Amino acid sequence: MVFGMFMAILDIQIVSASLSQIQAGLSASSDEVTWVQTSYLIAEVVMIPLSGFLSRMFSTRLVFTISAGGFTLMSFMCAQAGSINEMILWRALQGFIGGGMIPTVFASAFTIFPRSKQPFIAPIIGLVATLAPTIGPTVGGYLTDWFSWHWLFLVNIVPGIIVTAAAWLLIDFDEPDWSLLTHFDYFGLLAMAGFLGALEYALEEGPSKDWFESGLVTTAIVISAVSGVLFFWRMFTAKQPIVDLTAFRDRNFWTGTTFAFVLGIGLYGLTYIYPVYLAVVRGYSSLMIGKTMFVTGLCMFITAPIAGRLMTRVDPRIMIAFGFVCFAVGTYQASFVTVDWDFWELMWPQIFRGVGLMLSMVPINNLALGTMPPQKIKNASGLFNLMRNLGGAVGLALINTMLDKRMDLHLERLRESVTWGRQVAVDTLANMTAALASRGSDAELAATRQLALIVRRQAEVLALSDVFLALTIVFLGCVGFAAFMRLPVAVGGPGGH
Repeated sequence: MVFGMFMAILDIQIVSASLSQIQAGLSASSDEVTWVQTSYLIAEVVMIPLSGFLSRMFSTRLVFTISAGGFTLMSFMCAQAGSINEMILWRALQGFIGGGMIPTVFASAFTIFPRSKQPFIAPIIGLVATLAPTIGPTVGGYLTDWFSWHWLFLVNIVPGIIVTAAAWLLIDFDEPDWSLLTHFDYFGLLAMAGFLGALEYALEEGPSKDWFESGLVTTAIVISAVSGVLFFWRMFTAKQPIVDLTAFRDRNFWTGTTFAFVLGIGLYGLTYIYPVYLAVVRGYSSLMIGKTMFVTGLCMFITAPIAGRLMTRVDPRIMIAFGFVCFAVGTYQASFVTVDWDFWELMWPQIFRGVGLMLSMVPINNLALGTMPPQKIKNASGLFNLMRNLGGAVGLALINTMLDKRMDLHLERLRESVTWGRQVAVDTLANMTAALASRGSDAELAATRQLALIVRRQAEVLALSDVFLALTIVFLGCVGFAAFMRLPVAVGGPGGH
């Protein structure tokens, strides 16, 4: 089950690292190819909270087997896609069907294992959930460099078949409740799909389309707002709501989901922002980016067993606070970024990020879901994972918006310094023109263009620095929040079979 979840999460990042190859292969425009990611994320974000209800209705065995099998089949169909429209359709189905695997794994861990086994189980699940998006760019870079973009999907086929067969043969710890089928809330499902789907679209497309300047983004925000009101009304009035929001009455759960939201910003936001720097400023290829970012994954792999051991000896709230301090230290170090930073300068910020992720993720999972009654675990797991994904979506939208605004500001300030009246600027341009003298009459124009690119690159670095500093403040703000959580006293889960 954990391996199936790994495939579902990894698939988001390995594809995002190689969108340009898919765009070329399918002769798609830059606007069209973004839907390869957006359609997957919209469909997945609808399935994640729904999975709890489905696994109670059909049993974990059936839901997970269908999710794994459907994900594998859709991976094959994506690899066979001959047009961008076909690809978008299969990606949406892949995200929707495969999205059921992620929360089901979290729920199962707290259902079938006793409390004494959690320090061993939680790091494995936490490592997989966070390692997959971290190493995604590396895996995607290697696959497209060695083979072709088709292998981004074909790589899922053999493991997917094995996971599907194993799920059907080995999962046997709960029974289906078919009576839920008679009370299925179709109106609630439509309201949730409109609320989360439109919200995900707005967050994905908003920064690049300048938010309310785009009619489509504005429409999506309106649909999300209206559907959101209908969704919450329905969840509190329906006889059998598809998502049980009463889980948020538990103090540990609402605190844990808040942490999961911020963790999503750190997980997905930083997985995005480092490649932006390496590609735009340093000019790295996807393979070089993957090699540079592998440090975080390695640190997480090393820290996971340590985090599990610490769970039995240290107050988990202290671990959470220390984890977010590590996050903050890493982003604060990265806020001093310059145009010359390379692997070695980025190494320590990535080490702090990897260590912080594992030290906070493991106890957050335990405290948020560990105090839930067994009958509420499946539903709570869906909400918990949804909040992490939404944190990533909101974080990316805010990061992109802030990058655009701060870059415009820094460009204006730098333009004030690079003027004809300033001797340093005049001398620099003269030296560059002399260096390009072989171009004849075009030398001065080429030098001016080169100087403009230098200014633009510097503005990009300053904007990235501002984003890192903003993230530092966010992570530090979460440190004291750990005190709101309480230690679990009840033993969750009846034990393994």
